[in-house]
Amino acid sequence: MTTHAPQAAQAVTLPTTLDEAVAALAAMPAAVPVAGGTDLMAAVNSGQLRPAALVGLGRISEIRGWQYQDGHALLGAGLTHARMGRPDFAALIPALAASARAAGPPQIRNAGTLGGNIATAAPTGDALPVLAALEATLIIAGQGGARREIPVSHLLAGVEMLRAGELIGYVRVPLLHAPQVFLKATGRTGPGRALASVALVLDPARRGVRCAVGAIAPMPLRPLEAEQWVAQLIDWDNNRAIVPEALAAFGEYVAAACIPDPEPAEDGSVDPLPPAVLHLRRTVAALARRALGRALS
Repeated sequence: MTTHAPQAAQAVTLPTTLDEAVAALAAMPAAVPVAGGTDLMAAVNSGQLRPAALVGLGRISEIRGWQYQDGHALLGAGLTHARMGRPDFAALIPALAASARAAGPPQIRNAGTLGGNIATAAPTGDALPVLAALEATLIIAGQGGARREIPVSHLLAGVEMLRAGELIGYVRVPLLHAPQVFLKATGRTGPGRALASVALVLDPARRGVRCAVGAIAPMPLRPLEAEQWVAQLIDWDNNRAIVPEALAAFGEYVAAACIPDPEPAEDGSVDPLPPAVLHLRRTVAALARRALGRALS
């Protein structure tokens, strides 16, 4: 898996249950958990990481599927992008399936996992804006069978962190049974690393719109004011109708919220955004406009 012949890990543990994995991490504080290894091996190959020990999660069958639970889907952290991209999963959570299908070439989708995407928290992680828009919750496994829940947004924002010996076990996602869309721009043909991405979810029961923008900041951004503004313009009782001008305005609102203009100087002048940043803002506006249009169509 590498041409650099890195130093071999001193120990490799292959637990078969989530609690065994937590116990292994507690027994070896320097150990690094690994599932698909798509990000881990990149760090090893570049010389950025030399793990003293590994705890492999690939044999833990309980986190490689999903189940229904009180109007939610309980997703195992070991679900691969390839599995989430299949039609049966797409019928359950369409936006997450779309992000999984866009996660990269087949070798990445076959290996990369939902939990790894969250734990690595790379800004370009395709699943992250979808989970933020869905307001997903993480179930964290700790020592002695302990479980605790935190919003995924808290972990991505660094408000709460994984404690020593803890692992992401499951992701709880509400089943809205409503339109949801994931779009991303890569700047090149075919699956690739996102320059910007947008996840948009309709919540007819609450007459709400939830939107998250990925890849342009260290964590997904929620333009809350734009969400609230456009939700008031949707005719929820008449096939969710909206005037075309509102779609364009929503895109601009989202883009300006996520990539604001520079602060005025002391003399009141405002420098224009650099061309690359202005292009990125236009890209976000286009993605947000198209996402809302598709969700409402």
